[in-house]
Amino acid sequence: MPLEILVTNDDGYFAKGINFLAKLLSRYGNVTVVAPKEAQSGMSTALSLGKIMRFETLSVQEQNNGNTISVHTLTGSPADCVKMAMNKFYLEKKPDFVFSGINHGSNASVASVYSGTLGAAAEGTIYGIPSIGISVDSHKQDIDFGEFEEFLQTIVRNIIEFPPAPGRYLNINIPYLPKDQIKGFKLASQGEGMWIKEFEQRRDPYGKDYYWMTGQFLNLEEERNRGDHNLLADGYITIVPHMVNNTDPNEVERLGQIWKI
Repeated sequence: MPLEILVTNDDGYFAKGINFLAKLLSRYGNVTVVAPKEAQSGMSTALSLGKIMRFETLSVQEQNNGNTISVHTLTGSPADCVKMAMNKFYLEKKPDFVFSGINHGSNASVASVYSGTLGAAAEGTIYGIPSIGISVDSHKQDIDFGEFEEFLQTIVRNIIEFPPAPGRYLNINIPYLPKDQIKGFKLASQGEGMWIKEFEQRRDPYGKDYYWMTGQFLNLEEERNRGDHNLLADGYITIVPHMVNNTDPNEVERLGQIWKI
């Protein structure tokens, strides 16, 4: 039987990346796309509490192999989209996988904390579904995703055969390079880094000041062959397993020994 695959993103249903991914995944099963009506970058796992959301079905198309791609939109966050899909389509049987992406822009290092792409993957993991976020290191809207198709096929085949363990989801980042310059795959750790000088003060036409978020990335990773953002810059496709439960047991033990409580 074909797989049942839920696909979402944070760039919006219209983005080239999600449409390419949905088409690719339809080779393996039925694809249900539930994606934001508008771009929702930087939303992490935010939920639209206390806000009206509107759901719309845009299309249902049968592919040449008999599998279907259905496309739906929601005026909410990526995590909202996963929740909506679970409550609207998968009440009786969960999908086999959740894929989020393909995001236009890297989600390596600290970007993974803010990423709506990975927020959706985390939400899928909470439901007990193997979930994966995929990004390409470019914000260009006209990316030729066909350059990465062979690598994506390798990723998908491995995920289907060997999915992430319960409570874990995968953060996959692809360098924006010609395919013959991509060096291969690296299992990695979330790279150490932070954003600095994050706001630019500007003045509107009425003479009032406003602030625009921008910033510079400060690389804090000492080991070049460990952090995902460094390996990505070196031409590798990086794969980082994340955990939904991010409790640090060592810190629990340390504080239990020294705190006077």
